[in-house]
Amino acid sequence: MRYPSRNAKCNFDSAMGRLTTHILDTAHGCPAAGVELELYRLGEQRELVASAVTNADGRCYQPVLADDAFQVGEYELVFHIGDYFAGRGVALSEPRFLDRVSIRFGISARDEHYHVPLLVSPYGYSTYRGS
Repeated sequence: MRYPSRNAKCNFDSAMGRLTTHILDTAHGCPAAGVELELYRLGEQRELVASAVTNADGRCYQPVLADDAFQVGEYELVFHIGDYFAGRGVALSEPRFLDRVSIRFGISARDEHYHVPLLVSPYGYSTYRGS
């Protein structure tokens, strides 16, 4: 197999930025499939701008935000993690320790790729700006 050079751009890169996510279930050591998520734009009011469900790879089939909808601003991704673990048969306390995981972040450049991965278990999570 031939690999591109380190300086080569991937063919999905474009002049417009995009927002993607990837959820990994660290409790089971696998991608988190079937997780519902919403994206809100924050400002004077909290506005729902997108919703999706992760595929078998723990990703969305399309960017969560792209093209003209991809704007500079503050955002919040909300992941329905409690429902995901309950659906896997994990015994959860009531109320659930983690039910919805909310990550607030800023987009400061319209031409960049923002990737927000979520590593999650029923009792903890971490995130970072990925690539």
